[in-house]
Amino acid sequence: MNRLASETSPYLRQHKDNPVDWYPWGEEAFERAKAENKPVLLSVGYSACHWCHVMAHESFEDPAVAAVMNELFVNIKVDREERPDVDSIYMEAVQALTGQGGWPMTVFLTPDKQPFYGGTYYPNEPRHGMPAFVQVLEAIDEAWKERRSEVDEQAGRLTEALGQVAHLAPASAPVDRTVLDTAIGSLRSQFDSQWGGFGQAPKFPQESSLELLLRAAAQGDRPEILGVVTTTLDAMASGGIYDHLGGGFARYSVDPYWLVPHFEKMLYNQAMLGRVYLHAWQLTHEPRYRQVVEETIGYVLRDLRHADGGLYSAEDADSEGEEGKFYVWRPQEIEDALGADEAPAVLQWWDVTDAGNFEGANILHRPARGDLLRPAHIERARERLFEVRAERVRPGLDDKVLTEWNALFLSTLAEAAAATDNAEWLTQAVQTGEFLLRELQRDDGRWLRAWQDGRANHLAYANDYAALVDAFTRLAEATGEARWITEARRTADAMLDLFWDDAHGGMFTNGRDAEELITRPKDILDSALPSANAVATLSLLRLAALTGDDEYTNRADAILRLLADPMGRQPIAFAHMLEAVDLSTTGATEIVITGDRRDLVSAVQERYLPNAVLAWGERYDSPLFDDRKDGMAYVCRNYTCKLPTDDVFGLLSQLSSPTAASPTAAVDDRV
Repeated sequence: MNRLASETSPYLRQHKDNPVDWYPWGEEAFERAKAENKPVLLSVGYSACHWCHVMAHESFEDPAVAAVMNELFVNIKVDREERPDVDSIYMEAVQALTGQGGWPMTVFLTPDKQPFYGGTYYPNEPRHGMPAFVQVLEAIDEAWKERRSEVDEQAGRLTEALGQVAHLAPASAPVDRTVLDTAIGSLRSQFDSQWGGFGQAPKFPQESSLELLLRAAAQGDRPEILGVVTTTLDAMASGGIYDHLGGGFARYSVDPYWLVPHFEKMLYNQAMLGRVYLHAWQLTHEPRYRQVVEETIGYVLRDLRHADGGLYSAEDADSEGEEGKFYVWRPQEIEDALGADEAPAVLQWWDVTDAGNFEGANILHRPARGDLLRPAHIERARERLFEVRAERVRPGLDDKVLTEWNALFLSTLAEAAAATDNAEWLTQAVQTGEFLLRELQRDDGRWLRAWQDGRANHLAYANDYAALVDAFTRLAEATGEARWITEARRTADAMLDLFWDDAHGGMFTNGRDAEELITRPKDILDSALPSANAVATLSLLRLAALTGDDEYTNRADAILRLLADPMGRQPIAFAHMLEAVDLSTTGATEIVITGDRRDLVSAVQERYLPNAVLAWGERYDSPLFDDRKDGMAYVCRNYTCKLPTDDVFGLLSQLSSPTAASPTAAVDDRV
């Protein structure tokens, strides 16, 4: 057994019995490397990563390979989900060296943490033009011992090039709305009109891009933009990337049709896709989108929820050593479960055949795309097949609770609970918020990144803080409880203190109190997850609208100015940030409802209003509540408001008006 048995990461503990002499990331490993004058082999992955498991089985569990690793290197294992700062630095290095990245990631470092060579997956024998892993190890050893000056020079050049984004200077002019039109045009040009989504396989959901398009569709009669979204949502929910028996989405599809996924199910995908389908339902009122929301949230609360309220990170692609085994079906299995009379209709509904569509078996999918509302006999069959599947060996569970991912899902859950008037969801949203406050915040107020089985070790990052600010404001809007605004403000103030770049603006990834790495990364690009700076900008703008604190607006504006130039050059790489551009340039619509008027509150919560904030229930320190009479609704912008109204029809008329709460159409009703 190596040093990983006591780690909080399930991914690291998966490697505790490897014959490799693994260290967790820390000074002990680097001190040994210095003492023995050895390079460091850094291996980065995560629990639900299929190819991480493959490389582990082929190489890290092989005593012969491990012997070479132990002789020539000091070996470090990192869970990228616990240490996104380490992952981002060395992923940037691998991408600079090879032109691509991914996991598992394999990087070779000097004892002072400088990278000099790296790649991703290496097979255990030469394959498809790739050298065997041991060949790579021996070549690195030869270079280290025989051409050390070249290695040091390469490491120095590469390290100097890392982190250049942290030195990006603000633009001379603020960003304007033309970047939104450019981004929407780019997305439409990449749109697969037949199968939905953007670009070629492998296909990722690109949730932030879909959200951006929904915003555009909601701001006018633009059916062509809405069609991009609905075509994609129908194709994904009909495909094999969606779990038709248990709800929830796999991370991506390996084909253009959304049929064959890598079967891992990540909490952050459920959070972001759940939100997209929720907003699509609010905008279109199509019941099939609400069904997807209900089933996706149901999956998380059933299978990923800790009893005390925290949410687990992921389920693996593999079970019993086979990818997708838990999810696929053969016709005979369905006939055995349902009987000869019921099975034929079910086989047809989910296109189950003898030939299969995945290694001789069948991934369930709907061939009639978008036809998702199940008739009663199909629903009964689904329930029975779900029960039968539950008897199978489940995929591995990554049961660490990540602050960022929990906060992302909490935002979705709170918003969905309010929009659908689901009291149970709201209760569970509050319990998750309380879990995070109780288990992932130190007594001094410092947030932590990850919790597992009662332990939380790593300091939280800007990503965690930014997502928490949004989650707490969404909880305030869903519950009407002022305490969540207090938590949002406290977290936002700490975020600005810990992560703000005083020289250029924007958020560094790690705090000023964190371990010093070879560079201080700054997360600006929206990829599988929205960037810390994008989430922070949107969260600060919304919090400013709710509280009237101009400092939050000023910091958000500074981030937008910092990223104005790169957004202009490559807008769809900043899809989530462009949501903040939309809010900033449009201005927030502030809706205040005073007194016990749940009818008015529900009328707002049911609607898709992406640039609106809602203050109601318990009053807190905000100009929105100043001199407001109970029992009224106020629709405002920049604290200038339309005439108050006390009926739902009047409120909805103001919200539907294109000039609702605009300064030119407003009157001051504070007297």
